[in-house]
Amino acid sequence: MRMKDRTFGSRVFDSVNIALLFLFGMITLVPFIYIVAGSFTSPEEFISKPFLLFPTHFSLDGYRYVFSSNIMFRSLGVTVFITVAGTLINLIFTSLMAYPLAKKDLDGRRTIMLMVTFSMLFSGGMIPTFLVVKELGLLNSYWSLLLPNAISAFNLIVLKNFFQQLPEGLEEAAKIDGCNDMRILWQIVIPLSLPAMATFTLFYAVGHWNAFFHAVLYINDNTKWPVQVWLRQIVILSQGGVGDSDAFDSSYVTPPAQIVKMAVIVVSTIPILCVYPFLQKHFAKGAMLGSVKG
Repeated sequence: MRMKDRTFGSRVFDSVNIALLFLFGMITLVPFIYIVAGSFTSPEEFISKPFLLFPTHFSLDGYRYVFSSNIMFRSLGVTVFITVAGTLINLIFTSLMAYPLAKKDLDGRRTIMLMVTFSMLFSGGMIPTFLVVKELGLLNSYWSLLLPNAISAFNLIVLKNFFQQLPEGLEEAAKIDGCNDMRILWQIVIPLSLPAMATFTLFYAVGHWNAFFHAVLYINDNTKWPVQVWLRQIVILSQGGVGDSDAFDSSYVTPPAQIVKMAVIVVSTIPILCVYPFLQKHFAKGAMLGSVKG
């Protein structure tokens, strides 16, 4: 509908919506701009200006200090490994469980779905989960970060509903041609479910990238810490040690702690932001297709 055909009330409603969305966008965007700007500001300008969005004296001192040791490279590598491996495990396990549950003639399907829904509402809790991980011998192992959350109950239900909407005739034709269930899943169902799979890839990947609590609980060896645990140590607990001052000459002055914190925040945030544009086109479509009750 053209603007001139709208009623006065409709135009006022749209204008208020746009203003509120712009205000909300600025509220969420300004702190991030402040952190990025602060991380690229020279120490002298950062100390002289308490609030800075556009630095005039560009500096990489914060990043030079952060990457002066191998801690950030190592923890970024750990985070990338956990994100990639964890997301693959999530997608494989979720698909393998959602596909049979999408079959209405599956024996015990209703009981299994009730158990899945119950686990979504009531979890075992932190201490029982820790004891299970300990008894399985997974402490100080990356498996402790990958296996306990292999399947999200919510994502499982949404993906099951998505599978149920696929035409049954495709599977019947494949079975007539001699395909078994596994071949139907990997060669027919999964390729037809790419929007949903892209959406869950983003959900799971962001969850793994931002996760730190399980690593704090299960990983005692700091050489295995992901970058988010180091970020927590630096920002919340104000524990430095991420850089190596000995790597510089005697005239080098360590940048203020705030600049180091901002640089670490940017380093730990930018990589996962770069993934989003590649999955964005599938995101809205995939999230809506599986949300219809089956």
